[in-house]
Amino acid sequence: MAAPIRSPFHRLEKLPGSRRAAMPVEISPQLATLVDRPPSGDDWLHELKLDGYRMLCHLSNRKARFRSRNRKDWTSKFPEIASAIQTIKAEKAIVDGEVVMMDASGRSSFQKLQQSMGKRESGFVLIVFDLIYLDGFDLTRVSLKERKRLLKQLIDSGDRTRVLRYSDHQEGNGALFFKHACKEGLEGIISKRADSPYEFVRNMNWQKIKCSKRQEFVVAGYTPSSKGLAGFGSLILGVYDGDELVYAGRVGTGFSLQERVEIGKALDKISRPTMPFAARPRIPGITSARWAQPSLIAEVAFTEWTSAGSIRHPSFQGLRRDKKPKEVRREIPRN
Repeated sequence: MAAPIRSPFHRLEKLPGSRRAAMPVEISPQLATLVDRPPSGDDWLHELKLDGYRMLCHLSNRKARFRSRNRKDWTSKFPEIASAIQTIKAEKAIVDGEVVMMDASGRSSFQKLQQSMGKRESGFVLIVFDLIYLDGFDLTRVSLKERKRLLKQLIDSGDRTRVLRYSDHQEGNGALFFKHACKEGLEGIISKRADSPYEFVRNMNWQKIKCSKRQEFVVAGYTPSSKGLAGFGSLILGVYDGDELVYAGRVGTGFSLQERVEIGKALDKISRPTMPFAARPRIPGITSARWAQPSLIAEVAFTEWTSAGSIRHPSFQGLRRDKKPKEVRREIPRN
């Protein structure tokens, strides 16, 4: 029988907001609200926005379990990360983070991550930014600043490894932090109230600010290629408005040849005779479109929304497997 782990954390019951509680089995991650500029003031912590898959990691008796945003078990996909997190000095813990892959410049790359999924490649990194539960205590009502202090200690208590990292932050100066992030070609930043609790919803305590426009879209079908390209010419995209799927544009660039073939085959397997949109879009080539069940989600970068509700100059970034189609809505920044 393995010896009990000697936790370096003492007197958790003295932390303001901490509560004794059983470790929850399933939880939903806190989500950030899109805004057009960083909040001001020293009572905000600013982190780099990561370009990967959001993961909640449950650690119990030296066994790690990963859950995606839509509560799917992804543990088998990241054995290296699981081994690393199993070395931290805790009996039970729930940490919030994001699995990423780095490009040659050291930036998280969603395209590289998406292309590596399911291929048994090494190089996945879990960057953790919040601590929800630790050794018998619910920490959701503890301030974010204190949760992050504990989280850093927790990560430092394990074996030093490149696959498990702590997400540092800057206090205040959000506008300058955002400017530097964009200058370095990063996706943006996440700004969080330093004294806020962890809440399993989307609210204004966590705010995301993007350097460029980019979001998820539901794939409604495709148009055949007029240039003889394999798979398809362009993907037909939509977003949900209430319970209705509405047209949002098409994307025909950013794909590798292999992606065109694989996505084309995937769409053919879920083909349907009628369009899934609530209203027929007025677009060229609509009569040749091939429709699909709205179950695939594509992440797309673009320059702007038109007045008609379509995106301009889109570029495909990858398919997402961690979200539900009905969650995909047009993201409109709040002022």
